[in-house]
Amino acid sequence: MANNDYEKRKVDPSEDGQIDSGLDSYRSLNKDYQGMKPTQGSNTEDNELNNDKLDNLSGDRLDSAYGSSSLSVASLSEIIQNCSISEQPAAESTEFYSEQEVNLLTSVTEDGDTILHLAIIHEEEEFAHHLIELFPKDVLDIQNNLYQTALHLATYLNCPPVVRGLLQKQASLDLQDQEGNTPLHLACERGRTDCATEMSSHTPPRQLSDVMEMQNWGGQTCLHLATQRRNHRMVKLLLKKGAKLNIQDGTSGKTALHMAVELHDVELVKLLLNKGANVDAAMFNGCTPLHLAVGRQNVDVTLVLCRSGADQMLKNMEDETALDLADGNDNILAIFPFDDIQISGRSIIEMKF
Repeated sequence: MANNDYEKRKVDPSEDGQIDSGLDSYRSLNKDYQGMKPTQGSNTEDNELNNDKLDNLSGDRLDSAYGSSSLSVASLSEIIQNCSISEQPAAESTEFYSEQEVNLLTSVTEDGDTILHLAIIHEEEEFAHHLIELFPKDVLDIQNNLYQTALHLATYLNCPPVVRGLLQKQASLDLQDQEGNTPLHLACERGRTDCATEMSSHTPPRQLSDVMEMQNWGGQTCLHLATQRRNHRMVKLLLKKGAKLNIQDGTSGKTALHMAVELHDVELVKLLLNKGANVDAAMFNGCTPLHLAVGRQNVDVTLVLCRSGADQMLKNMEDETALDLADGNDNILAIFPFDDIQISGRSIIEMKF
């Protein structure tokens, strides 16, 4: 049963020869596609649930009518079954393709989605694999109006087999969406560890290293995002693949260790330190992880940092040492040595008896 949003978005078939919105287009397409694959016992409730999944993806992202009426649902099965499109050497035109193939390659929705985008959105995995085999790399890398590629969408919907198929056809891993996220950034942000594993396994090391150093528009690398989500498994995967441990974010200069300290995640702090994180790394304001731990009155993290050799005398831009931020917390103060008389963390004279 169509929802109110869908009814509002319906397109009058008499206008410009267009069919109904992408959702109805997909229903027809899906019905036509059933002749290409075995029926899997779907029922009415399953279909309604599947159709509702799209509306739950994002408040800003819904399918629209096809921008070109040249792609007909009736001809889609025939195109899939009877043509095989591959990249042509030095091809700069469409002369190598039939008219039907060109229609399939160039048709997009008003939101900039190709038929491959739609197949992934509607979680038609087998259909998506057919299209991946059919399309050349340039089409696989088409970005919609939100700058999402098919690889972004497959990652968002946590479909590792489609991610693998796209990467095996050399889909680009370094394209950024409207938030500046590559598909690997998105995997780290959404906790799609299996998708990230596929990316790390099917991407050349140099290219993967470049992607892991890229920052999104918030100044965050993949390691920063994985750390913020407290995803220890993802952090380990990134470090194993060569992510730079002490890279700073672009807004405040925090490293992953700073972020782990802010999260009060003792185990993650230990993990990063054991992997070689710089215990005295300074943010743009001069604060070290120890400043953050003491300022947040976190005894356990403070103890771990001190035992790892954190310099207790380093000052931030406010001319404060970490001890200056203890605020009289006896548990914190007990961690620091009191062999000397100190004022504002500065040794004045050694006590002798």
